[in-house]
Amino acid sequence: MTAVSEPLIPLGQIVNTHAIRGELRVRLYNPSSQTLTVGMRVTLRRGDACLEYVISALRPHRQLILLTLEGCDSMTAAEALVGHEICIHAADLPPPAAGEIYHFQLIGLAVETTTGEHLGTVEEVMATGSADVCVVRSQGREFLIPMIDDVVKAVDRESGRIVIDPLPGLLDS
Repeated sequence: MTAVSEPLIPLGQIVNTHAIRGELRVRLYNPSSQTLTVGMRVTLRRGDACLEYVISALRPHRQLILLTLEGCDSMTAAEALVGHEICIHAADLPPPAAGEIYHFQLIGLAVETTTGEHLGTVEEVMATGSADVCVVRSQGREFLIPMIDDVVKAVDRESGRIVIDPLPGLLDS
C-alpha cells in the first residue's frame, strides 16, 4: 500500500465484505464494465486518502463483483476497506471505441447550440437505460441534454465544447 496522486477515474465502490478471507463486494458504476482484471493495479480512495493495491482475483456475484486484493487476506483487513471507491488512472483505461467518449471526458465541456447560444458547462453525466444525459448548468439554470445523435452534433474535446441542436422543448424551463 502506498499513497498516490490524482487524477483517478472511479469505477465502483466497495459496499461490503464477503466471507472471511478478505474478499470484497464491489458495486461497479457501469455494471457491464470489463475494465478491472486480475493483476491490475487499482487505487482505493476515501476522501483525500488513497491506497494502492493489485487485484489477485475477481468474479461476478449477482449485481456485484467479488474482488480479492493482494495483502487483504482477512475479514478485518477487508472491513477497513468498505466504503472506498475503486479507481484507476485514466491512462490505464482501454481506449474508447470510435464515436465513444468516457463520462469523465465530458465534465467541464462548454455546451452551445448550433446557433451559438452558450448554455453552460457539463457538471455531471447520468447513465440512464436508453442514453447518457449531460447535466449542464449556468447562472442558476440547469439543462438535461441527452447524448443522442438527434441532439448532439459535435463533441470537440480539443476546443472544450459540445454543440447541440435542441429538440423542441428541450431547453424550456
